[in-house]
Amino acid sequence: MAVLDKLSQSLREKLTQELAEMAGEKETLEKVAGLSREEAKELLLQVTERQLADQLARRIKEAREEIKAKVDQEVREILVDAMQHGVTDQVAEYTVSTVVLPDEDIKGRIIGREGRNIRAFEQATGVEIELDESNALHLSSFDPVRREVARLALQKLMRDRRIQPSRIEEVVEATRQEMDKILYNEGEKLCHAVKVYRLHPDLIKLLGRFKFRYSYGQNLVIHTLEETKIGVQLAYDVGADVNTVRLGCLLHDIGKVVNEEEGTHVQLGVDLARKYRLPQPVINCIAEHHEDKPFSSLESHLVLIADAISSSRPGARYEPYTKYVERISQIEEIAKNFEGVQEAFAYQAGRDVRVLVKPEQISDDELTVLANKITSALEEKASYAGQIKVTCIREVRVAEITKAK
Repeated sequence: MAVLDKLSQSLREKLTQELAEMAGEKETLEKVAGLSREEAKELLLQVTERQLADQLARRIKEAREEIKAKVDQEVREILVDAMQHGVTDQVAEYTVSTVVLPDEDIKGRIIGREGRNIRAFEQATGVEIELDESNALHLSSFDPVRREVARLALQKLMRDRRIQPSRIEEVVEATRQEMDKILYNEGEKLCHAVKVYRLHPDLIKLLGRFKFRYSYGQNLVIHTLEETKIGVQLAYDVGADVNTVRLGCLLHDIGKVVNEEEGTHVQLGVDLARKYRLPQPVINCIAEHHEDKPFSSLESHLVLIADAISSSRPGARYEPYTKYVERISQIEEIAKNFEGVQEAFAYQAGRDVRVLVKPEQISDDELTVLANKITSALEEKASYAGQIKVTCIREVRVAEITKAK
């Protein structure tokens, strides 16, 4: 027992000595390093954190690159899928409409004796009629509204078969007055095609003008159908408000057919949307589809994307056609600006201009002077290739009605 106590005492003394030596070494290390134990611990943690942060940054960068690659691929798939939904089966008419005649007899009636009926029809409608060997008439005009009026009037005359100058004028005038109904029907077709219902009748009528309006050669009906289908599909894919995108796409270009006011088509469209109290998100889509204002919502961004896809696809727009329309319009406007001119029509791509004058204001002698003035104005102001033939027409009519028996 005494031996064990002695051994235990010896071990305690030895352990105490070793601990003292270790404490001395610790103090020595602290003095050499100039750091306390806590400071050394903090320094070690900082070094470890830096190493871990470097590794973490590399992993985050790799993850981002991987996610970006996946997102880009997903975006491509979404856009391609949306574009496939934008395919339309409507073909735009550009400058010619064709009317098939039932027989040779009606063809002779339309031409009339020495061509008087066909001349009367061209003067009344402002379109040019081209005959071919088959039983068909080609109605040519840069203005699709005129061409549509002429086509409908010609169909009525063929059914009626009473084709003479006075009857031609009556039918053409009646057809012009029916254009409001025609515009409403066309607008309704467009609305139903994109599944928009219960829109204000005035807006529907304005949308009907899209059939007769082109932007850089692209018909607005086709453009609107494409864009709306693409925009709606994108809205479904990304979880946006589908109805807002649908209305925004349908009405984004409605300012282009507002002829009574001045301003950009964006501002005119916004004013029109406010007038008919459309939802503010839809108004924002119209206001922001050309980035005139910062985007206020995802829906506005989707309308811009759908608009860009439809406008920029290969073959969508034809710049020369737009310049052609501008040139023809310019020639007609120059002729109309003279006092006493009732109407002016440009034919043959602007190489032939026929001017109808008011007989009570322009005499036969003054007619020659007017033709010379119009020719000089065209030479000075109009852009054209070759020559322009100006034909001024003055016609006086007297009508009397017999007493009833």
